[in-house]
Amino acid sequence: MSATAPITQDVMTLPRKLPDGPTNLVGLTRDAMRDLLIESGTPEKQARMRVGQIWTWIYQWGVRDFDQMTNLAKSYRAQLAERFVIEIPEVVSKQLSADGTRKYLVRIAGGHEVEVVYIPEEDRGTLCISSQVGCTLTCSFCHTGTQKLVRNLTAGEIIGQVMMARDDLGEWPTPGAPKDETRLLSNIVLMGMGEPLYNFENVRDAMKIAMDPEGIQLSRRRITLSTSGVVPEIARTAEEIGCQLAVSFHATTDEVRNQLVPINKRWNIAELLEALRSYPKVSNSERITFEYVMLKGVNDTDEDARRLIDLIDGIPAKINLIPFNEWPGAPYTRSSNNRIRAFADIIYKAGYASPIRTPRGEDIMAACGQLKSATERARKSRRQIESEAGL
Repeated sequence: MSATAPITQDVMTLPRKLPDGPTNLVGLTRDAMRDLLIESGTPEKQARMRVGQIWTWIYQWGVRDFDQMTNLAKSYRAQLAERFVIEIPEVVSKQLSADGTRKYLVRIAGGHEVEVVYIPEEDRGTLCISSQVGCTLTCSFCHTGTQKLVRNLTAGEIIGQVMMARDDLGEWPTPGAPKDETRLLSNIVLMGMGEPLYNFENVRDAMKIAMDPEGIQLSRRRITLSTSGVVPEIARTAEEIGCQLAVSFHATTDEVRNQLVPINKRWNIAELLEALRSYPKVSNSERITFEYVMLKGVNDTDEDARRLIDLIDGIPAKINLIPFNEWPGAPYTRSSNNRIRAFADIIYKAGYASPIRTPRGEDIMAACGQLKSATERARKSRRQIESEAGL
């Protein structure tokens, strides 16, 4: 397989056209929006300007009603309202953790649901978004992996999660008001449900909207895409998105990683590391984050820590150590705090940052690896979950 060949799954992504006819503008690229405006009667010479105006109203000001787009003629606003809508995913429920973490269950077209998590911290506010309904990777430590893949999210459904969170946080600025650089939602991580690189085009288009200087205006350095290791798409991510990259690594031998992250059977550790070595240079990223979930007696020995150091030699990196977040029927347990600290110390002494992630939102099942749509979770008994986990 070519290193640059697109890797996609044969998974349906719903079209933008709604059942009653109007087309949703959310998630369209600028060029696609321009083509639709021309098709619907906008003079070609005006189309690019109109795209800029509409784009700013949607993504900078958060406006969903064409009537509020006051720099457009009233007749043109009516014309837009006849042909288009501005729709984002519907919030079904919101849970608030004791630590301030917010977990949203949102409904998308077809009645499917995904989870989105907002994590407030002193110096940032991070939104963890989903790219697929369910997941196909079946990583054995991940609760999301026990929910079968249904379909890819559209670009509109992906960027719509960001817009939904800004709604809830009350963060859309007021048109004409002085610019406020304070951001409650300052960072995006593609670490929710699904494998982003199995839905590359929609993820790319959504993140370009997030980074657009006339819209949500997030720096590419504030967007992190997490992959389990879809090797042929890694170079393309650097070239077409250029965001920060995180890798769900979790093991230092192919034997163990095959069990924890089954995609390793297709692209093993050596192939993955070869692709990662060129990523920071291509995308101008500072360093790659290696995510490493700490599983008692599985991948947490001193020997694992030393092997990890040898494996990533020469790659600008930090190691994000994640205490395992347990879920009903999980086949693993969390490494002890002492074991995690000893592991981190070995990595730190080798010259790598090795922060231990503080679990957030555990009381509402919003922590890393715990996401799963509530309807799917409710349909399964504990015995079914344990059976699927191989217990």
